[in-house]
Amino acid sequence: MSPSASQEPDPRLTSSARQPRRNLIFIPAGFAALLTLIPILYVVVRSIDADHYAWERLFSDRTLELLVNSLGLAGAVAIAAIAISLPYAWLVTSTNMPGRRFFEITGPLPLVVPSYVGAAIMLDAFGPRGLLQQLLESPLGVERVPSIYGFFGAFVTLTLFTYPYVLLLAVAAFKRVDPAMEETARGLGLSPVRAFVRATLPQLRPALVAGGLLCALYAISDFGVVSLMRFDTFTRAIYNLYRSFYDPGGAALLASLVIVLTGTILAFEYRLRLDPQKLAVRSARSAERTLATIGRWRYAGLAFCLTVFLLSIAMPLFVLGYWIATGPQAQWFDAETLNAITGSVSASGWAAFAATALAIPVAIVSLKHPGRAARAIEIITTSGFALPGVVVALGLVFFATRFAGVLYQSLALLVIAYVIRFIPQAIEGARAGLERADPGLDEAARGLGANRMRVFRTITLPLAAPGVAAGAMLVFLTAMKELPATLILKPTGFETLATRIWEAASTASYSQAAVPALILIAISAVALAAGSSKRVDSGRPRPRD
Repeated sequence: MSPSASQEPDPRLTSSARQPRRNLIFIPAGFAALLTLIPILYVVVRSIDADHYAWERLFSDRTLELLVNSLGLAGAVAIAAIAISLPYAWLVTSTNMPGRRFFEITGPLPLVVPSYVGAAIMLDAFGPRGLLQQLLESPLGVERVPSIYGFFGAFVTLTLFTYPYVLLLAVAAFKRVDPAMEETARGLGLSPVRAFVRATLPQLRPALVAGGLLCALYAISDFGVVSLMRFDTFTRAIYNLYRSFYDPGGAALLASLVIVLTGTILAFEYRLRLDPQKLAVRSARSAERTLATIGRWRYAGLAFCLTVFLLSIAMPLFVLGYWIATGPQAQWFDAETLNAITGSVSASGWAAFAATALAIPVAIVSLKHPGRAARAIEIITTSGFALPGVVVALGLVFFATRFAGVLYQSLALLVIAYVIRFIPQAIEGARAGLERADPGLDEAARGLGANRMRVFRTITLPLAAPGVAAGAMLVFLTAMKELPATLILKPTGFETLATRIWEAASTASYSQAAVPALILIAISAVALAAGSSKRVDSGRPRPRD
């Protein structure tokens, strides 16, 4: 045996030596999955320990009422969002309606208004002694307007500020739809309406249903709107059981129903997820699509889009400006507002850092080591966004009081809640970044003798940095708006912009909420601009908080 041959590495030894190093990446990825499991395990354990009174309440008429309210609100919001988005998307993408480019750009903007801010705006505009009543009282003698509280107010508010979830998908689907099928149907003698229903609508159905399910998911997990509108759903009941009656067993049993509902919706949404490859083929053909000439109906379409714009964008901005104009200027940037800004930035910044640090291993495991374990880790960690903030907060309170008392009432526990809820956004950004990195460069560097860590630090990470940074920014900006988990987990004396808005809105002191709301909306606008292209390309927008 020659000396050179004796120095050749044994492939078996190399393989066995590398295997443990490959598996090391599963440790932080598995930790991220275990972190996400805490709220679910809390619900299971607390449900088992619940007393018989809690189980009796679970099967009472009250629970049935909450179930009907939650499902009814979710279904109504989803249907209304589709009813708005389908004609809106058709008008701005496929017709000669005047101003269609303007309405295509402004259509998604209601997403920049946090839903609880939207609820406060609706109450101040259309509630008792609101702006509408003041406007009608002097000239017309109207002393009372119909109440907006209850199901109607929650339904209108959630619809106005969540319909863009459907619209974004519908616009993308219209641009990718194959026009040849509708033209063929017209050639066979079908009327324009029947040709659209028979040929085009089936191509849009996955996008419409997926967007509607996202709206339903958001409505079920919403806390701020239903609380301000005084409409009882599961999230409001869970919060009240914990805060007012301190009944963790009853709250856990109700939370288990919420998890079942959201899990069912997610399963439907996953099955209906759009196929990018099929859409890419259709996209090439869509370039030949010509705009439909709709004659005098273009003015009816213009009135429809203008009404949506006035209600969902112009009215909130007007009310917000009214709050600022009529509120005391001394409160614009007083000490409490500055403390709230500092609290939001610090908690959200730490959440973005921690979520990104955990998301990178999850993305690497998912892309580089596919298998059952990697798939399980990915599913568990990405399911965090479906858990309502109330459920996540209660799970962490239980965990801290039983196993980690030092974390209770600490900023760290609040950051962990943000990580559990928003790590899917960091994973999505990390995946997008890692997919941009050419694996051939890694292999070349390894062939030159660089170890895995050096290859990752000097080649892979710089190439993936834009996607990773985008994911971190989305986590930061979304965490700034989180409300229910912040209300339950924030340390004593710690305030954020969301909690300051909530305190002002809960006492109808709307002018005090003006500046924090304006800051949050500006931040949300940045998030929408940063993430809208990625949402459309993936065909699956993330629910906001």
